[in-house]
Amino acid sequence: MITIKNLSHEFTVGKKGRQTVIPVLRDISIEVEKGEIVTIVGRSGSGKSTLLNLVSGFIHPNEGEIWINGEKVSELNETKFADFRIKNLGFIFQSFQLIPSMTAFQNVELPLILKGVSEDKRKKQTEEMLAKVGLLDYQEHYPGELSGGQQQRVSIARALIVNPPIILADEPTGSLDSETEEDLLKFIKQLNADLGITFLIITHDEKVAEIGHRTIELADGRMKEEVLV
Repeated sequence: MITIKNLSHEFTVGKKGRQTVIPVLRDISIEVEKGEIVTIVGRSGSGKSTLLNLVSGFIHPNEGEIWINGEKVSELNETKFADFRIKNLGFIFQSFQLIPSMTAFQNVELPLILKGVSEDKRKKQTEEMLAKVGLLDYQEHYPGELSGGQQQRVSIARALIVNPPIILADEPTGSLDSETEEDLLKFIKQLNADLGITFLIITHDEKVAEIGHRTIELADGRMKEEVLV
């Protein structure tokens, strides 16, 4: 499902002639099977978020390969990766990344608009998805009118609306209280069990890490260890 081979990445900072190269990831190789929940843990600065951005195609690696669903995505240009992303990947963010001027319905509907789905089909699919996450009665509410847990559920509904086989999550419970976090983790496990969705989750939270079938620890840009749960 996701294959990462000998992945290395560095950032260059500073002005020309006075630049500094900062290694972030070094020779990372990870295999994520279909239907797995894999959690990536590590201290701040360990390279977790960079790894997720590389898999997402928002940045391109300096070295190594990334394969998703049998396609070598590390060679795709920005336009082709954007098309691949809308068909294959869903995203859950710590900060929800909802558009504040759009209702819950409109936020969830947006990927269908980008995919070119007709208005009638969009309405039906969006309402069904909001019902699935328990927010159909809140479809006309704006993000600022929703609790943190409700906003995250809108974010999940938006991630699921195009039926992606893979969901990438960046600190998905970082903005939630402990009770809402527990509910969200149960929901993720349910989605994995019922729909077979593959999850790659970046976290520093032990509770989040525990829902993974495997946990991979990064330290100083390298894989430190892998733990089977």
